[in-house]
Amino acid sequence: MEKRIEIVQGDITKLQVDAIVNAANSSLLGGGGVDGAIHKAAGPGLLEVCRLLGGCATGEAKITRGYKLPARFVIHTVGPVWSAGLRHEPELLASCYQKSLAQATLYECKIVAFPNISTGVYHFPKEMAAEIACREVQNYLLSNTLPEKVIFVCFDDENLAIYKKLLNN
Repeated sequence: MEKRIEIVQGDITKLQVDAIVNAANSSLLGGGGVDGAIHKAAGPGLLEVCRLLGGCATGEAKITRGYKLPARFVIHTVGPVWSAGLRHEPELLASCYQKSLAQATLYECKIVAFPNISTGVYHFPKEMAAEIACREVQNYLLSNTLPEKVIFVCFDDENLAIYKKLLNN
């Protein structure tokens, strides 16, 4: 399993992979953090097509072309805003990973890169989010041949350390 999961620190918009996952807001029209960076790097074509998608519900995922990104596709998923776990946030975050991986498989993506969904301005506790991410990806890969590899792209040192600790156990 370890060979199918990689952890890196860096800019997800620079990765030459089949798909990158966008931690989007429900409008899909760009925002802050990774969402804004992906929209900026992809260019105006991404925004134009996202306008036609009618948004996306929390825990769901939709796919678009990557436009000017090195990635062929962008899988947009809307993570939950942390509300002390009172609004099914763990289940919704798990669904983000499940639905994103299902889109990747449907579009025959061999390599998919995920950011740390919901851990920025949505304030999901980083360790809990990482545990959910690792569990869902590992479970999915056990019963699916695609994607062949999943890369967790950590923006900061804290998330990098959390993922390394979780996946080295």
